[in-house]
Amino acid sequence: MKNRTALSLSLLLAVLAAGLLAASVPADTPPPPPTDTTTTVTVASVPDGVTLGGVAVGGLAQDAAVEAVLQWFDRPLTLLAERTTISVTPDILGTTVPADVAVAKALTVAPNTALGLRAGFDKALVRAFVVKLAARLDRKAVDSKLLLRNFKPFVTTSAPGRRIEVGAAASAIGDELEHGTRTPIVLPVQTLAPAVTERSIGPVIVIRRAANLLTLYDGERVVRHFAVATGQNVYPTPLGRFTIVVKWKNPWWYPPASSWAKGEKPTPPGPDNPLGTRWMGISSPGVGIHGTPQDGSIGYSLSHGCIRMHIPQAEWLFNHVVVGTPVYIVAR
Repeated sequence: MKNRTALSLSLLLAVLAAGLLAASVPADTPPPPPTDTTTTVTVASVPDGVTLGGVAVGGLAQDAAVEAVLQWFDRPLTLLAERTTISVTPDILGTTVPADVAVAKALTVAPNTALGLRAGFDKALVRAFVVKLAARLDRKAVDSKLLLRNFKPFVTTSAPGRRIEVGAAASAIGDELEHGTRTPIVLPVQTLAPAVTERSIGPVIVIRRAANLLTLYDGERVVRHFAVATGQNVYPTPLGRFTIVVKWKNPWWYPPASSWAKGEKPTPPGPDNPLGTRWMGISSPGVGIHGTPQDGSIGYSLSHGCIRMHIPQAEWLFNHVVVGTPVYIVAR
């Protein structure tokens, strides 16, 4: 009995030892893979055929739709001013586009829906931009100028000016920023007409003192030549550019404060008046163009500084000039 018990105990210890040994040896079969617990995420897309502010976003994922809208509104504006083209990026005008909100709404609409979208912009920045642009593009009108070349009138070419209409231009730019169509904007321009043109120069008188010749021009075109009398050597007709400052019909003649007129009395209008029937005073004091009853003096330097004409010719000239008409008196 005692021996049987000892044997049983020995067998139990052997079994336990064998189990421990088996547990320490690696298994030949790999463990089964872990169970996949990953959750599948569905990305929302805009329904087919949907447009947003003119941009086709149908079928695009939300992020892609937002990017498409932003790129559309980020295109530069094209401004046209006559032959000048200006490209402007919207960001410098404070443009903002609510693309996230708009696309979120687009996700909820039926297919083929057209949704509107308007960008925002900074009105103060737009106006300031147009003001700076106008400062560069505006130009003043160029008036014709009357010069004398080779003893003849020469008229320079006039040119119109332009002025950008700031308010209207800012409004047009703002509308384009808002809607994003990027149609080229023809800037509204006011044309400025020159005050003086080749055609508006009008009558010009050129007197050649040595030749005793008066020529009336219309701008550069010769109208008529007249033989005249000019001043004696001791009372020379002045040289330079002058204008007609006064016109009198049937003038009185008053003796000037000069030695040659000493003792003379004023003469009323009439056949013996030294001034004839017409006086065209110029901007040189005491000097004028006038008729004379002394027809024999015409063609010679016999006056006391004035320009004498035959009375009928002085009357004709009187009717073809105005106060302000330029008068050039040259030596030759």
